Amino acid sequence: MKQAEPGQGRRGLVLARRVPAVIRAVVAAGALLAGGGAIAGCAQQAAAAGSIELGTAYVNVPASGSDDTTDAYLAIQNNGPADQLDSVRTSVGGQVTLRAPVVPGSTVMRTVRHISVPGESMLRLSPGGDHLLISGAGPMTAGREITLTLVFAKGGAMSVAAEVTNPATGGSSYFLN
Repeated sequence: MKQAEPGQGRRGLVLARRVPAVIRAVVAAGALLAGGGAIAGCAQQAAAAGSIELGTAYVNVPASGSDDTTDAYLAIQNNGPADQLDSVRTSVGGQVTLRAPVVPGSTVMRTVRHISVPGESMLRLSPGGDHLLISGAGPMTAGREITLTLVFAKGGAMSVAAEVTNPATGGSSYFLN
């Protein structure tokens, strides 16, 4: 047992024992807070990942004589907080560009860095609105399925099968679900 310094008496001995206990309690509380923050962060990521659902997707057959550039459309249901679509890749290669109207309702499109996905809502990537532009991809023929992998800022990567259709012959399955 530690001896009290001269002039401290019994009170100095009690303080000498309490200080290490207080330090241990502060360190333990800090560890709990840090661990709790990490767990909360994981829970937020898991909630974001589980809150997005991808619906019906389709890709138009590239027009004959074109440079194999075509559009892709799909439904994105977000049951959680706002997120954004950052990038997309396909199972047939090529480059996918995110596109949006210059102004709402315009047929003039521009390339965008991301597409906002509002919380608690359905976003439809559709002709004349936000959509995906695929260029330089491998062969796509009507009736074939390709995979689109969408990467969200919070929700991570998610894949959906997209039917290659030919709207000129009535082969579009857009938003059946």
